[in-house]
Amino acid sequence: MILTVRHLRKEFSNCLAVNNVSFKIETGEITGFVGPNGAGKTTTMRILATIEPCSAGLVDIDGNSILEYPEIARKHIGYVPDSLPSNSDMTVHEYLDFFARAYGLLTPKRQKTVESLEEFTNLVGIKEKYIDSLSKGMKQRVSICRALINDPDFILMDEPAAGLDPRARIELRELLKVLCEQNKGILISSHILSELSEICTSTVIIEKGRLLKYGKIDDVVKEVVKNKRILQIKTLENDEQLANTLLLQPMVSKISSLGNTIELEYEGSDDQAFEMLSTLMKDGFKIVGFGFKQQNLESIFMNITKGDVQ
Repeated sequence: MILTVRHLRKEFSNCLAVNNVSFKIETGEITGFVGPNGAGKTTTMRILATIEPCSAGLVDIDGNSILEYPEIARKHIGYVPDSLPSNSDMTVHEYLDFFARAYGLLTPKRQKTVESLEEFTNLVGIKEKYIDSLSKGMKQRVSICRALINDPDFILMDEPAAGLDPRARIELRELLKVLCEQNKGILISSHILSELSEICTSTVIIEKGRLLKYGKIDDVVKEVVKNKRILQIKTLENDEQLANTLLLQPMVSKISSLGNTIELEYEGSDDQAFEMLSTLMKDGFKIVGFGFKQQNLESIFMNITKGDVQ
């Protein structure tokens, strides 16, 4: 299945929060939704979840408009908001059972569904605890579990890793991988780009409500980097002469040094880089490390965004 967003626009009284944004989410893939604070990520997700109306644009699932027929979205989409459940008078099990009833699940299917999801999200041991007494990581699990009650094809997750400790973030990452293997399409926003790079196959990057880049991460990297790759050279000691020599080399630009490591933009081929290394070694420079820096979602984000907010 494919969730398609076309020319989405959302205006508030004092700003244009989402400005002509288009992208697709496919089942079986995890898409990273990336942008600075105030970029329009949460507003976009709320529109896709049919919580917030849009000013213009189209959103459909396999050609069926969820803006005209929101019941389609409620059948196929699960939403994990950035706010966590804080019910002080409900246990975890009562909370999940309430939402299962809201989706129209009848006994015994409702009981079986809730118990199965509690086991899947590792909530069995705390299902009789009151939600307000849980840690942030456990509340996040409850929120994800609630979003899975209707067995959606797509899951929208707004900053699910925010404030989680390292163990909880690792467990969340593994849970997302399992959901992806179950052929669910996941759109996840996060500021922890290094972790998104490990699990995402596609990315949507927006800033000030506008789409900057969208596509497979490898394709976006190639498009942004083009022929300019970052070459890293490590020496035994801080070598200012080497930096000056590199500036005279063809296809070298934007040199920076950090300790014993020099980074530079290089537009040549691998063979030309090897020839340059051979020449530098013959000239007596003590080079102990030489290679191209791997570009990821984090580096691409820094390359194409300016940090502007609305």
